[in-house]
Amino acid sequence: MPYSIMLDAGHGGRDPGAVYNGRQEKDDTLALTLAIGEILQDRGLDVEYTRTTDVYESPYQKAMEANNAGVDFFVSIHRNSYPTDNVGFGVESLVYDKSGIKLEMAENINEQLEAVGFVNRGVQARPGLVVLRRTKMPAVLVEVGFINSDTDNQIFDDNFNDIALAIAEGILDTLQINGDAGENGTSDGNNGPGGNDSGGITVTHPGYTVQTGAFRNGAYADRLQKELLEQDFPAVTSQGDGLYRVTVGTYPTLDEAAEMERRLKRAGYQTVILSR
Repeated sequence: MPYSIMLDAGHGGRDPGAVYNGRQEKDDTLALTLAIGEILQDRGLDVEYTRTTDVYESPYQKAMEANNAGVDFFVSIHRNSYPTDNVGFGVESLVYDKSGIKLEMAENINEQLEAVGFVNRGVQARPGLVVLRRTKMPAVLVEVGFINSDTDNQIFDDNFNDIALAIAEGILDTLQINGDAGENGTSDGNNGPGGNDSGGITVTHPGYTVQTGAFRNGAYADRLQKELLEQDFPAVTSQGDGLYRVTVGTYPTLDEAAEMERRLKRAGYQTVILSR
């Protein structure tokens, strides 16, 4: 079963977003969102949109659309702005908090956009934003350069297709890093007060461990293992079937494994319990 994602073109209709020399954020975000969606659909994802035309919906309405659709991920596309023209520049991504798969996706998107030519301003936690706080799935808001920066606008216009591909690749890299579609649940459990913890227990034999990631690139496994160890989770990495798997602990009973799984989910990690 393929992953599903809702793409949100920021602002729209009576809300133009940031404006600079006649340029409106809502137009840039819609064009870019549709281009990203086309790439993701071609790669096999189920893509839905909060808008495909110049209409207005409140941030709350957009969050509820995503929740009602039951998508696995929510990505909102915006352009940034600074009080003084041509002072702020670069890309940054916003998440509810800096944990779990949403943080990985935000970091991967930023890295891909940095390769296009933007300055990477990093990932920021913004728990007050409605589209990050009220969505029940991992959510990322991407600020694709400053609309009142001539430098960023030139990068945006000269590299539009590359930017769409970069964001799509950042999303796809994250899904590949965290296992094949359908292997794991995708809920962070940390998006906000409404966030849920889903994910099944699919084991039938004694001896259990909790998997937190399955990577094709060993460097990503090393990064996750180090992050877990720094939080005192007994993480190890093993290799097999072309994947580097990061698991936490070994447990003789399912109840003990489930308790560790709950701890990991509270810390913002995607998990699945495996038999040994």
